[in-house]
Amino acid sequence: MSLDGKVALVTGGSRGIGRAIALELARLGADIAFNYLKNHRAASATQEEIQAAGVRCLRIRAHLGDVANISQLFSQVQEEYGRLDVLVNNAASGVQRPASELEAKHWDWTMNVNARAPWLCSIEASRLMREGGRIVNITSEGSRRVLPYYFSVGVSKAALEAVTRYLAVELAPQGIAVNAVSGGYVDTAALDHFPTKEKMLEAGRNTPAGRMVTPEDIARVVAFLCSDDAEMIRGQIILVDGGVTLTAG
Repeated sequence: MSLDGKVALVTGGSRGIGRAIALELARLGADIAFNYLKNHRAASATQEEIQAAGVRCLRIRAHLGDVANISQLFSQVQEEYGRLDVLVNNAASGVQRPASELEAKHWDWTMNVNARAPWLCSIEASRLMREGGRIVNITSEGSRRVLPYYFSVGVSKAALEAVTRYLAVELAPQGIAVNAVSGGYVDTAALDHFPTKEKMLEAGRNTPAGRMVTPEDIARVVAFLCSDDAEMIRGQIILVDGGVTLTAG
């Protein structure tokens, strides 16, 4: 499997799952662009790792909750590379509160980053995918299962999965395949924001596969969906959880 000569944009690509995806696509030969929001040090370190794989890398600071920032992000990608072959909508945010304690501003923030931004990024990307392309959205099982304190994020991920299906049909005539990857419990810094982190980690380790899902597990499935071998997979939510949802109560 090779992505030589391809250009890939990974949103939220400086840390965690996004970083693993960017590095995997770079390992397969793709030139990379990624955005980040706050952590300049992590973004710089990730850029250096990607470039060490022998490919080009563009890092851009952009807040995806801001529509103007999204337009600027894609303008910079176009200026640097002139085209785009792969978009991975990985960036996510959210407020960990039950529905009764959530404020309207928390809802808006979460939906804007997790659902609106992938929609807008996908449309911007499609304009640069002149010879077809791949779009992969990163979702979670909180879209279908009720998790503690996950109301706003879970609803936004359910919306993202609907976006995936609609865009898979709408963008198909342009030769663009759209899918999503849903991860199980993955031990990244994102879990630090959950009051139930330890219980989630315990559940994540107790998989039929015998270990916890890693960011690299997610990244390899994303890379497959970006390959020619996945041409006929359209609008699907691929679950990568080590089988934990088969047994979890």
